[in-house]
Amino acid sequence: MTEEADERFLDLRHETAEPKRQFNRTLRLRRLAKLEKMGLATEHAPGVWELGARMEPALRELGERGDIIRTMHKSLKADGIERDPMTFQIHDAAPEVPIVGRVVDKYLTDELGENLTVVVDGIDGRTHHVAGIDAARIEDARIGSVVEIGPTDTTSRPSDRTIAAIAEGGVYRPSRHLEQVRFEGRVPGGDYKGHVDAHVRRLEALRRAGIAERIDADQWRIPKDFESRAAAYDAGRNRQANIRVLSAARLEQQIGADGATWLDRRLVSAEPSDLAPSGFGQQVREAMDRRCEHHIDRGDAARQPNGGIAYRRNLLAMLREREIARVGGELAATKGLPFRAAADGETVSGKFTGTVQLSSGKFAMVEQSHEFTLVPWRPVIDRQLGREVSGGVQGGSVSWQLGRQRGLGV
Repeated sequence: MTEEADERFLDLRHETAEPKRQFNRTLRLRRLAKLEKMGLATEHAPGVWELGARMEPALRELGERGDIIRTMHKSLKADGIERDPMTFQIHDAAPEVPIVGRVVDKYLTDELGENLTVVVDGIDGRTHHVAGIDAARIEDARIGSVVEIGPTDTTSRPSDRTIAAIAEGGVYRPSRHLEQVRFEGRVPGGDYKGHVDAHVRRLEALRRAGIAERIDADQWRIPKDFESRAAAYDAGRNRQANIRVLSAARLEQQIGADGATWLDRRLVSAEPSDLAPSGFGQQVREAMDRRCEHHIDRGDAARQPNGGIAYRRNLLAMLREREIARVGGELAATKGLPFRAAADGETVSGKFTGTVQLSSGKFAMVEQSHEFTLVPWRPVIDRQLGREVSGGVQGGSVSWQLGRQRGLGV
């Protein structure tokens, strides 16, 4: 139709009486009437039409959205799920409000394999299509895993907040920072210089971005809005959606698990429910009820006279320790090396030899010559596979100190 238009104008008033031409004219008029309803064409006089300037790109976008909807239908059907197409939500950028749900599908968005598209069956009753996900950040998520996809992280880093707090008169001094951390003694592993050096490396990166200025070896000038500018710099480098794997296990696998699951974190949370009364939201409600019954049967929860549920004190920590002890014992039998659980407040040292995915989360295996232990994993440790590592265990997390110059507690 655009080929026939003269500078976007189409005149259909003078068609010949030939039946085939008249039939084609009728088809074109019907199409033009539909385009008019879509705001993509205007009839200025009977038979005289003007095509919208954005008609072609708009129709192309509609075609792409149609392809996306068909892909979403196919993904849901493959998992035995039926959802109303009216609940489909296609995100052209990182969602402003975090999405929580199970992964229905994930596939490559580009030929280089650097970005993925993820289809998520949300607890909000909607099915979400989010493109441009960093493949490395979702490699632990399988079909059925529970994830949270949110806006680009624009919060300031702890290291930036520390730099701003130590700076006096807009000048940060590494020597003063070193004195302070030595006095406080809070750096796991005691590598105070490595801890401060990590902050200096951050300032060097921000210097190249024009945010910080190096005066000399022991003086860095930072602006008054240092934290906000540093956060904006990070956001500008990474415009992708922020994604977290909340549970690598499917919903039904969490119901009878012996570890601390995503369902458990929801059960003990005091936050108001955000579960829709239909779709995956309803399935989560039912799974939480079954998980609660599981805890009652095992003596980890009890019904109250008022109808409420009282859970065992420190339920999540207890479940995590229970699962780690079981898995550690199973691994010890195959490795021929004794397992020892790491105590809270302990500094764990040894060779990082691999990871294990538990209901309680992902854990790093740290081996010594006479024993091994399991400690919470963090992405940054993957680069140290096969190397000696050290980290302080505190509150179900680890502050890693990797190498003499690397302080990853920042």
